[in-house]
Amino acid sequence: MATATATNIKHVTFRNPDMYWDIAADIYFPPNFDENTTYPTIVAAHPIGSCKEQTAGNIYATALAEAGYVAIAFDASFQGESGGTPRFVEDPTQRVEDFRRVVDYLETLPYVDSDRIGVLGVCGGGGYTLNAAMTEKRFKAVVSITGVNYGRMIRENAAAADGVIAALHTIGTQRSDYARGGEPVVSGLLPDSAEAAQQVGDIDIIEAYDYYRTDRGQASNGCVLFEAGHGAVALGWDAFHLAEELLTQPLLVVVGDKQGAFGAYRDGHEIIERAASKDKKLVVLEGVSHYDLYDQPKGAGEALKTVIPFFGEHL
Repeated sequence: MATATATNIKHVTFRNPDMYWDIAADIYFPPNFDENTTYPTIVAAHPIGSCKEQTAGNIYATALAEAGYVAIAFDASFQGESGGTPRFVEDPTQRVEDFRRVVDYLETLPYVDSDRIGVLGVCGGGGYTLNAAMTEKRFKAVVSITGVNYGRMIRENAAAADGVIAALHTIGTQRSDYARGGEPVVSGLLPDSAEAAQQVGDIDIIEAYDYYRTDRGQASNGCVLFEAGHGAVALGWDAFHLAEELLTQPLLVVVGDKQGAFGAYRDGHEIIERAASKDKKLVVLEGVSHYDLYDQPKGAGEALKTVIPFFGEHL
């Protein structure tokens, strides 16, 4: 799927009063942008292990800007060009709080219509988007693209290894070592080669390698690395907790029917069933995989045919 080049992009960093580090983001402007006009605005969240330049920015934010929206793709705290140490922390509480920080920043921009802010997330960013929208009602419309409940996913991974409790004990040991001056423990999610990914045999792992480790999607900050010593919160976290009560905004969930280990297909069905939203829609694209929805015409291209009208109706 070709990335549009006509869109104007502005790189920004900002810090809220309650923060000790900067958030980095790219703002995508529509054609013929007029700073004296207000625009509906979309916040775009990247996948786990990813960065703002990958799929959230170069595909979805770009297309939304071309359709007339202001869009902002941001790097999560501790990741990409955003601040925070140690690096590569994947902490759901901070990831969700980042959404609020971005909206706070948008509220300072005169060309952002505060009453027409939507949110979109991809993969783990989609799961975080759903959770953030439960308590951030400045979001008026919510889109999850192949969204994954990160807490559920890593609990299952831990259970398949030595078990969740054993994983928590290991994290405790790593944190103690770090507190005493040791180096952070950083681990990677992906196999070391395309051949090793093929040997795993799961479509999500095979295509993750193809996206993150080849010219197709790799970016300098899309490291797919995780700081292991700060993973305890995620093991006890559930992106969908209280969705029956708190997820009330208009909701669009897009998944592909080619299922893999990350579980986006079943997560998409679960959140549509559980969400309190009166206006909610699940789109299942046939013959489409998790990573097709990152950048491929049959995936992301088809998803955008629903996403853009959805935001047009609700913002």
